[in-house]
Amino acid sequence: MSVIGACSQFLYGEVYQRDEQWAQCLVSGRGYLFCRRSGGCGNIWVGSRKRERKMKRRNFRVEAMWPDLSKPSEVEMEEITDSDHLDQILLLAHDNSQPILIDWMATWCRKCIYLKPKLEKLAAEYLDKVKFYYVDVNKVPQTLVKRGNISKMPTIQLWKDGEMKAEVIGGHKAWLVTEEVREMIQKFL
Repeated sequence: MSVIGACSQFLYGEVYQRDEQWAQCLVSGRGYLFCRRSGGCGNIWVGSRKRERKMKRRNFRVEAMWPDLSKPSEVEMEEITDSDHLDQILLLAHDNSQPILIDWMATWCRKCIYLKPKLEKLAAEYLDKVKFYYVDVNKVPQTLVKRGNISKMPTIQLWKDGEMKAEVIGGHKAWLVTEEVREMIQKFL
């Protein structure tokens, strides 16, 4: 049995009587409460502060709109640790003809920290189309940072066919950077 309440204050309880399962759904305050039952007769209480009324219906069913749980809401980005690791990733991406997105960031950069969860949510949207990675510029050799031609952080680059195709330098609000990254991805898909 599912219960959905539009108001935050409601009470739900199940009462078993005479070998049959009966549900009682109570609402306190203003709002609505919907119950879903597999069958049988159920009681629904819809109430407000001034009055309450009781409705009886047979085979009452209300379907709820639940989010799609078959896809993740966010995907953790994989870390690139050195130039050899980047070469392996680029080779694999070239073989799969799949673009990759690299977030060049630092742990001391506040905007980088705020942007990373937003990019992980974006990675869930493009789960099978684009692979997302990140590089902490303080943990990798500077040859890798120079190879990416990084001067500001956060910098988000899209790589395809072994070379960098586009980049977004994210010095402004995270949601604006996310939209720019989304546009950049759409260009190269």
